[in-house]
Amino acid sequence: MAETQVLMERLEKAVIRLESLFSDSHRSIGMEYRALNGVNGGVAPYVEAFDRLLNGSVTEFLRNSKILEGDVKIHAEMVRAAFQAQRAFLLLASQYQEPQESEMAVLLKPISDKIQEIQTFRERNRGSKMFNHLSAVSESIPALGWITVSPKPGPYVKEMNDAATFYTNRVLKDYKNSDLRHVDWVKSYLNIWTELQAYIKEHHTTGLTWSKTGPIASTASVLSTLTSGQCLPPPPPPPLPPGPPPPFDTESGKDEATTARSALFAQLNQGEAITKGLRHVSDDQKTHKNPNLRAQGPPVRSPTKSHTPSPTSPKTSPQQIHSPLLELEGKKWRVEYQENQNDLIITDTELKQVAYIFKCNKSTLQMKGKINSITIDNCKKFGLVFDNVVGIVEVINSKDIQIQVMGRVPTISINKTEGCHIYLSEESLDCEIVSAKSSEMNILIPQNADYKEFPVPEQFKTAWDGSKLVTEPAEIMG
Repeated sequence: MAETQVLMERLEKAVIRLESLFSDSHRSIGMEYRALNGVNGGVAPYVEAFDRLLNGSVTEFLRNSKILEGDVKIHAEMVRAAFQAQRAFLLLASQYQEPQESEMAVLLKPISDKIQEIQTFRERNRGSKMFNHLSAVSESIPALGWITVSPKPGPYVKEMNDAATFYTNRVLKDYKNSDLRHVDWVKSYLNIWTELQAYIKEHHTTGLTWSKTGPIASTASVLSTLTSGQCLPPPPPPPLPPGPPPPFDTESGKDEATTARSALFAQLNQGEAITKGLRHVSDDQKTHKNPNLRAQGPPVRSPTKSHTPSPTSPKTSPQQIHSPLLELEGKKWRVEYQENQNDLIITDTELKQVAYIFKCNKSTLQMKGKINSITIDNCKKFGLVFDNVVGIVEVINSKDIQIQVMGRVPTISINKTEGCHIYLSEESLDCEIVSAKSSEMNILIPQNADYKEFPVPEQFKTAWDGSKLVTEPAEIMG
């Protein structure tokens, strides 16, 4: 065990040394790598092709990020480092045979850490004005894990590109008529993944191509190559593709989920009477209106959930160290990390304000008045009751969401969500529901002092009618 630890430390030092070589000069990346190859001469064709991608689309993205400056520039430098690490891994693969799984895990760890660094930066900067930019990068950077995907790494990259598009569309919406620099940034970033897909299709169609003649790659052999004075740089490798999310319900948890959902339904079905049990938050209890509360530190943790990290987990996840939050930050209401809180209420809303609800669980929020937009992100078993929204209500990456409209809302968007029940009012029957990559969606329409449930189609059939494709629901909707 001690020998393994020593070996890991040597590998990390080797990676640091390699990264320092990469950052010594701001010249062409391709020239840097050819210099590092030294007397060994040229590199494999697919490494040269990757150099062209780095010198082209990645360099253009870096240039546009520097123009925007701030968090976007910092994030872009992290992306650059991740791509350089992947280039080094490709160089390794071109000269070594594929290693054993145990060795592969060690070789992949450095770049996995870079991916984590990029995603953590986004989580730590949720208040950034460039949050959509950071999210586009954070959601799609796992595409670098294509190296471990077989037999179809190309479609995997496309899936990550689609995840980025969800946020880049927001950037375009915000800036397309006011600041074209952001439009250029979006184009250059998405172009990276387009070119990477083309690169994979040409050189690694069914998976990463390893050398057929070199020695078998191992941690020891890579370290030996670097420390022996040879010029072949051992690489910091790319990430494991993200694993499937943990299951939402275990067998024992299904009953609990059903009970919680029933209780939430019962609350929502009260209609306007739902506000009777809500606790009013007075001005002296709001951190944005009471400086004394801010001076006392963060809000007290919810007593209904333990925030003690599991003794078996090697790292404490960022989510476990956050305290519940309900405050107005500029024009944004932030409601975050609420647990088992069914008496949350926001009353002093304004038309120019937006609400962002993040990682709330088993809670209910009532929003009075008229507000511009509401976003529900990464929430579970969450209920929202609101009066009027003039823009859009968005539900993203969530599970078991209940929404009740008391007044009007023009559009509700549901994306990557499992379980979403929407209660419309008489005034909001013209609301448009836009859904993608979601399931178990139901719209409840008021009829005779009650609600009638209508499921949203999840399956579709498409046919050619002689001139165009025609798509319609494949299910018979009652």
